[in-house]
Amino acid sequence: MFGWWECCATSCCERVYEEFLEDPEPFSLPSPLPQWPKGKGFATGKICLGEIQVVKITEFEKIWSCSSSSRKANAVTFYKPVGIPNGYFSLGHYCQLSDRKLRGYVLVAKSISSDESQGSKSDSPALAKPLNYTLVWSSRSNDDEHGYIWLPSPPEGYKPTGFVVTMEPEEPDLEEVRCVREDLTESCEVNEVIFERNSLLSKGRLYVWNTRPCRRGMLCKGVPVGTFFCSRDKDAENDMSIVCLKNLDSSLLAMPNLDQVHALIKHYGPTVYFHPDEAFLPSSISWFFENGALLYKDGRDKGLAIDSKGSNLPGGGRNDGQFWLDLPVDNDGSDYVKSGSIETAELYVHVKPASGGTFTDIAMWIFCPFNGPSTIKAGAFNYTFSKIGQHVSDWEHYTLRLSNFDGELWSVYFSEHSGGEWLDASELEFIDGNKPIVYASKSGHASFPHEGCYIQGSTKLGIGASNDCAKSNYTVDSSTKYRIVAAEYLGDEIEEPHWLQYMREWGPTVVYNSRSELDKILKHLPFFVRFSLESLIELFPTELYGEEGPTGPKEKDNWLGDERC
Repeated sequence: MFGWWECCATSCCERVYEEFLEDPEPFSLPSPLPQWPKGKGFATGKICLGEIQVVKITEFEKIWSCSSSSRKANAVTFYKPVGIPNGYFSLGHYCQLSDRKLRGYVLVAKSISSDESQGSKSDSPALAKPLNYTLVWSSRSNDDEHGYIWLPSPPEGYKPTGFVVTMEPEEPDLEEVRCVREDLTESCEVNEVIFERNSLLSKGRLYVWNTRPCRRGMLCKGVPVGTFFCSRDKDAENDMSIVCLKNLDSSLLAMPNLDQVHALIKHYGPTVYFHPDEAFLPSSISWFFENGALLYKDGRDKGLAIDSKGSNLPGGGRNDGQFWLDLPVDNDGSDYVKSGSIETAELYVHVKPASGGTFTDIAMWIFCPFNGPSTIKAGAFNYTFSKIGQHVSDWEHYTLRLSNFDGELWSVYFSEHSGGEWLDASELEFIDGNKPIVYASKSGHASFPHEGCYIQGSTKLGIGASNDCAKSNYTVDSSTKYRIVAAEYLGDEIEEPHWLQYMREWGPTVVYNSRSELDKILKHLPFFVRFSLESLIELFPTELYGEEGPTGPKEKDNWLGDERC
């Protein structure tokens, strides 16, 4: 059935280059996966979502490649999953950039019997054939290869979870994919743009995105299928025609047990490199408390000593501004604690479900007693503030995302001050097998994937807060120096430390007189990048000018929610 929007693109749209005709080499981790300890449903290759069971497919057959212009670098390839086990059905096709190693997955599904399933029950089958297909985009020219993108038209009460791509104008076979009963799905949204072709004519435009569940976090049930979304409208996120799956199996049997969690950390735990000129190193929490950290209460001038376990900290509640921590009052003691104790440092680990329990997130938190002053970079000019950016206590983290189908490391989240980014495993540096490298920036300890200088401000102009990362002898191996402090899905197997329940501020509120120091920067800027003071301030992170004391891990949004990007 033709009808949604059929288009005829110019020949440059679907120009297929010779180097894209062969399938790219698939990405694999540096070392084979080990045999994980025995458990229930983790790393068994299949996951029950209630009335359906899904398997992850990473083997693909190329269908068609498309480029946006004569530039060879901007091209995508569409694939269909192959090697689908008997009884399972495809839910849609896969798409990725053509010049990258093949790296992705799609889920395939089968209905399971009522005595095997949990969650929603219905007289209607969980999966159904589409009624027909709607052609949503096509490329036609004098070239030999043409591409057609189809949306399955579901029966009433069902939803499609992906598109089908062909090289023929005839509708795909109805057996090609299955639609999913609506109550077994959740809404999804576009994520990263994979490909875009702009055109003066709307019929020539094509935009392709990755998708993700709209609701994400430890308690959410949405399961990404791995398929793509496409449209000729760049603002199509308000009109999503596909959905993701929903995990209605509350048992979360695919999550790793405690032995498996330890094995995963030992296999994947990153090595954290601090800058060779780092003056403010990490420490353990107990070292911080034992060396004079003090608890203050509003209206009380004298600080209270904290025992090594933090058992006399006020637990629970919310950050009401009534309590905060600070350094020892004497200068020698304060300077000593500021410098940290890397020998005692350890990663504090929170293990939680992600993507509806089809992935495991291992969030690894590191504590530094002090955050040093910020450095501003403007071209070749660098200026380190005397105080701006300083604060007592600094909590930073990175997160490993692991597939519960097989235990493979899929991506790593790098927390970078007020935001962060996910990087696929194919974009990481590794050390000692499958252990990624994490770089902690000088003074601020934000996490980055590679050495270098990262600008937080205007990267185009090269002006902003400088985050310098480099290898050194200051390292923490999180595969051995870690402590699991929370894993709610394991029940009472993990006893959370008392200090984790401290929801107030880990440092006093600080306010800086930043204008005088920023004036000094303006005097050194070349005329072609000189801004008014107000414009310069807008380029820099807000935390440079003053902030409340930082809160601990459990007070962060990403404790229950997804990471911020």
